[in-house]
Amino acid sequence: MPEPEITKEIIEAHGLEPDEYDRILRIIGREPTFTELGIFSAMWNEHCSYKSSKAWLRTLPTEGPRVIHGPGENAGVVDIGDNQAVVFKMESHNHPSYIEPKQGAATGVGGILRDVFTMGARPIAAMNALSFGDPGHPKTRSLVHGVVEGVASYGNCFGVPTIGGEARFHPGYDGNCLVNAFAAGLADADKIFLSAASGVGMPVVYLGAKTGRDGVGGATMASAEFDDAIEEKRPTVQVGDPFTEKRLLEACLELMETGAVISIQDMGAAGLTCSAVEMGDKGGLGIRLDLDRVPAREEGMTAYEMMLSESQERMLMVLRPEKENEAKAVFDKWELDFAVIGETIAEDRFLVLRGGEVKADLPLSKLSSAAPEYDMPWETTTETEPTGEIPEVDPVEALRALIGSPNYCSRRWIWEQYDHMVMADTAAVPGSGAGVVRVHGTEKALAFTADSTPRYVLANPVEGGKQAVAEAYRNLCAKGATPLAATDNLNFGNPGKPGIMGQFVGAVKGIGEACSALGMPIVSGNVSLHNETGGRAIPPTPTIGAVGLLSSLDDLIHGDPSEGDFAILVGEPGEHMGRSALLAELWGREEGDAPAVDLEAERRAGEFIRGNRAWIRACSDISDGGLALAAFEMAAAARIGVKLDDSEIPALFGEDQARYLVAADFDACEALMIAAGKAGIRIGAVGRFGGSDVTIGATTTPLSVLIDIHETTFAAVFD
Repeated sequence: MPEPEITKEIIEAHGLEPDEYDRILRIIGREPTFTELGIFSAMWNEHCSYKSSKAWLRTLPTEGPRVIHGPGENAGVVDIGDNQAVVFKMESHNHPSYIEPKQGAATGVGGILRDVFTMGARPIAAMNALSFGDPGHPKTRSLVHGVVEGVASYGNCFGVPTIGGEARFHPGYDGNCLVNAFAAGLADADKIFLSAASGVGMPVVYLGAKTGRDGVGGATMASAEFDDAIEEKRPTVQVGDPFTEKRLLEACLELMETGAVISIQDMGAAGLTCSAVEMGDKGGLGIRLDLDRVPAREEGMTAYEMMLSESQERMLMVLRPEKENEAKAVFDKWELDFAVIGETIAEDRFLVLRGGEVKADLPLSKLSSAAPEYDMPWETTTETEPTGEIPEVDPVEALRALIGSPNYCSRRWIWEQYDHMVMADTAAVPGSGAGVVRVHGTEKALAFTADSTPRYVLANPVEGGKQAVAEAYRNLCAKGATPLAATDNLNFGNPGKPGIMGQFVGAVKGIGEACSALGMPIVSGNVSLHNETGGRAIPPTPTIGAVGLLSSLDDLIHGDPSEGDFAILVGEPGEHMGRSALLAELWGREEGDAPAVDLEAERRAGEFIRGNRAWIRACSDISDGGLALAAFEMAAAARIGVKLDDSEIPALFGEDQARYLVAADFDACEALMIAAGKAGIRIGAVGRFGGSDVTIGATTTPLSVLIDIHETTFAAVFD
C-alpha cells in the first residue's frame, strides 16, 4: 500500500510546528516517509519528549542516600533496607479518560503497573488522583462512573490493592478531567532491570499481546488541546485486558530469573516506536526492526500503524541470544507472544522494514535525547487578591457545608469498588489517610499518599507547589512513617502561554524547595501539558505521590480516639482563610493567597509526631477544612463525639500549614506536652473526644446526623 504524500495539513495533524519539520529536513536531508513522519511526531511530541519542561525538571532534587535509580528509567527505585527496594511512579492518562472514561482509566492503571514490573518489581499497591468537573455538569456523572469502573476493573482483575488516592470536583475540569495513576512494587535491590540496550547483534524481542490498531496516535493526541472534534479522537484510546497483563507480569518475572534479559522496556506511549528508540538511545546503539515478524491481531496493518499502535500489555526486550529457547518456553507456558523482531546494530540508525521494503531509516539518536528542547517564555502568575470579610456563620452549619459537598464527603462510594485487601498485606485502608502495606515476610511496612491543592497553586504557584509536598510529608508522618522519596505528576495547560508556563515554573520551584528541605527527592514522574478545552486551561494540578517507611508495623499510628481523649493541636492556631475549602464550599468564593509554607516548621512538626508516636492514639494532618474537618473525621472514624473549645471561624476552618491533630489520654497528653517543650513545638489541647455529639462553641448536633450527611452525599450525587 503506497504511503500518503506529506502535505502541510498532514504535518499539522501530526502536531509538528513548521520549524520542527524544517529541523527534520535538516537532520535527514530529504523529505520523510509517512512512517518516518509518524515516528518523529511520536518522539517529539510533548508527552514523550518533555520538550517544554525538561529545563525546569532538571532543577528538581533527584538524589538521596536511599535513591538507587532516579528519573530516566521506567520508575524510581529506593532502598528500604535488607537488600529490598521499593519501585514506584505516577503517570497521567487524562486525555484518554475524558474521551473514553472506562478504557482510558483502565489502561492508565495497566501502563503504570508495567512501568513497575518492567524494572523487576512485583506490584504491591496502587493509588489514583482524580479531578472532575462540576458535579452538576452534564458529563461529570458519566466520567466519574466510567473512570472509577475502569480503575476498579483493571486493578481488581490484575490483583493489586488500590489503597488510597484523592478525588476533587471543580468547574475548571469540566472539559478535561485528570486521571493520575500510581503504582509501587517490591524488588531485590541488586536485581533491578534497566532499559538501556547493550551489545551489537543482540536479538530484539517482542513480548505479550498482539498489536492492533487501537491507540494509534495516542501520544500525539495527549499532547494537544481538545476542541469540538473530540469524538473523532476516540480511536486513539487503547483497550486494556488485565488478565493478559497478569500473565505478562508472571512471565516477565519468571523470564528475569533465567538471566536472559539484557534490557527491557514496556510499550506505553508511542508503542513500539518509543520503546525501541529509548532502549537504543540509552545504550548508544541502533535498532533494526522487521515488522513482518510483529504478532498482529488485524490484517493489513501498515508500518505506520504498527509503529504507532498503543495496544496494551506489550513489552520489548533485548535478549541474550544463547537464552532464546529458554526465554521462549516461558512465554509459551503463559500463552503469550514471543517473537524476535529485530536486532541491535552498531550504526546510529533506526531501520524499520515492512514487506521487504525500508519504511524508515533515521538517525536514532536524533529521535530521543536530541529531541527539541524549548526555553518557553513565562511570566510570574499569582491571583492573590485580599481575602474579603468572612460572614458570621454557625460553626456546625459551616461543618455541614463541607461534609455535605462532593469534595469533602466520604469517598467510600469510590474506594469500596476497589479491592484494597487483595494480597492480604494492607494495613491501612482508603479513607483513613495514607495507605499502608506490609512488606510481605518482614516486619516492615510502606505508606503511600497522593496530594495536591490546585486552588493554592492557582493563587500562588510557588507556595502551592511547596504545600503539595508538605501535605504528602504530613500524611506519611501522621502514620508514623519516615518519608523516603516522591514522584510527581505535573498537570497544566498550554505551555505556549506565558501565564500557564509561569504556573508550571512556579510550582516546580516550590516542589524542588520543599523536596530538598524535607528530604524527599523526586525519583520519577510525568508531565501532562495541554490540558485545555476551547482555550480554557484546567486549574494547575501538580500531584505529589510519596512513599514512607515503617521499620515495624508496631510503629504505625492507626488507632481511633477513645472516650475522654484530649484533642491536641500540634502547631499554630488557625488563622488563614484565603483559598480555603470553607470559602469555596459555603460561599462559592475563590480569593486570597495560598497559606505560607514554613518548611522548617513542617520538618520539626513531622519529626515530633514520628518521635513521639508511642504517646499518640490517633493522628491526622490538618489541611483542607482546617481543625474542624480533621476533628470531625477522627470522631466519625471512631463513632465517638467531639467537643471543640474554640468557636471562631478562622481558628476552626483556617488552613495554616505544619499542623496535626492528635488524640491522646491524660498521661500521654502530659508526656507530649513535656516533649513538645523540649523540642520547641507549640502544642495545646483544643477539645475532647467523647459522648455522642459534635459540639463546637454553643452548638451541639448528634454525631450520627453528621455521619449520615458525610457518608451518603457522594452516592446521592452520583448514583
